Amino acid sequence: MNLKTNDFASVHPLDPDDAPIVAKMRIMAAPAKGALRGVEARGPFDAVMASVSVPNNVRSEVDTIGGVPGTWVHPANARPGCALLHLHGGWFNFGSAAAFINLVGQIAARVGVSAFIPDYRLAPEHPFPGATEDVWACYKGLAQKGYRRLVLTGDSAGGNLALGLAARTVDAGGSTDAELVGVAVFSPVTDLTLAGETYVTRADADPLFTRAQVVQLVQAYLRDADPSSALASPLAGPVAGLPSVRVHVGDDEVLLDDSRRYVARAIVAGVDAKLDVWMGMPHGFVGRVGTLKAADQAMDAVGDFLAERLDAAL
Repeated sequence: MNLKTNDFASVHPLDPDDAPIVAKMRIMAAPAKGALRGVEARGPFDAVMASVSVPNNVRSEVDTIGGVPGTWVHPANARPGCALLHLHGGWFNFGSAAAFINLVGQIAARVGVSAFIPDYRLAPEHPFPGATEDVWACYKGLAQKGYRRLVLTGDSAGGNLALGLAARTVDAGGSTDAELVGVAVFSPVTDLTLAGETYVTRADADPLFTRAQVVQLVQAYLRDADPSSALASPLAGPVAGLPSVRVHVGDDEVLLDDSRRYVARAIVAGVDAKLDVWMGMPHGFVGRVGTLKAADQAMDAVGDFLAERLDAAL
């Protein structure tokens, strides 16, 4: 079955109020587009993520789950017996749990669930499959702590890890006491062969990334590993049997095709999957929650979806 994007995607037009904000974002990002950066970019990246609007009535605490350090984000309305595992973005080379507290807090408050953000190992010091092993250990650790209903979220590279982890939970069957009931990801990196056509068709529209830049970051993560392996690229991995999946992505992203192809494949395999495409939006737009209407609407949609999945599992 050959699906067209219109068969499974909701396309959201650019809100007139968002247009001037995005235009300013593009001007600010232009000098750094495609910059080849190493670990020295971690500080600036964390600073950007830490600037996300602070959620109301949310507290955080450091912890270690499954041997992996990280940070809990607890909203005041957290459901008992449930947890959200968020896998942060940063092209496998950047990012930290502390920097993502506000972004994840925005999600957790909407869902009404405590969320754990693991500090999985980063490349280039810890290449593939280090991050994948850490998030799997963390998932099993949450189950061992008595969380019976789990949901997964992730952004960018974290979306890659979340979708790969979801497939791994299906493959493991009932080997853990927890049930994964829903997955929601923002702009996931699903294909590390970098074969998506939007690396070309969105090359000018994307204000942040170029394919040459992405090649360097992915090589630092994979080294000699096969980019087409199921664990590296969720697009190549198993999808049948996954819980409900929601994917949100900007139309002005080189990663757009990673989302379109993944959701189409999941639907063909019988998965309850849906794609939301936000016109005019760049990568990471949900980080402008409280400023961009598109970010608030995407966050609200994810919050409603995951809350419904947790309630349905009761």
